[in-house]
Amino acid sequence: MRRRLLAHVSVHVSALGVLLVGALAVPAAAIGDGDGRFTVEDPRITESSGLAASRLHPGIYWTHNDSDDGPYLYAVDSATGRTVARVTLAGIGRPRDVEAISIGPGNEIYVGDIGDNLGGSWPYVWIYRLPEPKELKDQTVRATQYVVTYSDGPRDAESLVVHPKTGRVYIIDKNEDGGHLYEGPAQLTASARPGSNVFRPVAPVDLWATDAAFSPNGERLAVRGYFGGIAYDWNDGRPKKTGRLNVPLQRQGESVTYSADGSKLMYGSEGAGSEVVPEDAPGGGSSSSSSSASGGSSASASAGSGSGSSGGGLDGGARTAVVAVVVVGAAVFGLRRLVRRR
Repeated sequence: MRRRLLAHVSVHVSALGVLLVGALAVPAAAIGDGDGRFTVEDPRITESSGLAASRLHPGIYWTHNDSDDGPYLYAVDSATGRTVARVTLAGIGRPRDVEAISIGPGNEIYVGDIGDNLGGSWPYVWIYRLPEPKELKDQTVRATQYVVTYSDGPRDAESLVVHPKTGRVYIIDKNEDGGHLYEGPAQLTASARPGSNVFRPVAPVDLWATDAAFSPNGERLAVRGYFGGIAYDWNDGRPKKTGRLNVPLQRQGESVTYSADGSKLMYGSEGAGSEVVPEDAPGGGSSSSSSSASGGSSASASAGSGSGSSGGGLDGGARTAVVAVVVVGAAVFGLRRLVRRR
């Protein structure tokens, strides 16, 4: 969330974005036509912090603002970037810090109100569940609210995923030094009592995670951060790291979802007029996907970001620019961590 980033880091990240725009001003043909990228056109969506591909409505992506907006979900048409429906959630309290969205079995939408402006001091957070509307129009839908706590105390989180086969809910906490995958109970309980839905750590995640997504078949887990990502085999709930993801360098990379067919990972960013960028998904069948999963892209392997081979052939100058920007970014974050630890 923008407010939680230190001011000087935000300035540097914005500067990196400006540098990248100039350095990577390549023709559209070099990026590739029909790859599914789109720009979110709705001026109401200024802090898109989660992304989920609809299986009920092909080409539609659900998103939301992360705070100070209200109980709203937006259905965005990837063909035009325009919002085709705004859904108002009823039956819940006032959202506090909505950071993630995922679609589980039966086209049930899960919304993670799991961020923590106070750095992990709220005693509980919330998850909302609602049926995905069969008709795309502005409407109000009643949601079920779940109270969530962690077995090892409060924490900040921006990643929530629902396994597409079992319906089990998982959260990854956001920690600069790496966090953990937390597993929820087999079934969530709609009770207002804290302690009804306790999430427990089951696996480490070596990333400052801002979002995550399951593949449609539930066999892979993708976790992204600001400057990189990690691919996992789900391995029956015992995630096994398979390599780095080809994460594009974005203004403030906050979201990721698999495309409905599982062939792409769609990466989103905060900010007005933000772009959603596709990259080949690991195991998607193309050589570039295999390269990403094994860390074959040099930029991804060294820094966990960059346009990489799946983006469509950057020339030598553009690749040099990517490396330069990533190196500067790494230096900025390294300086921040040094200052923090003094």
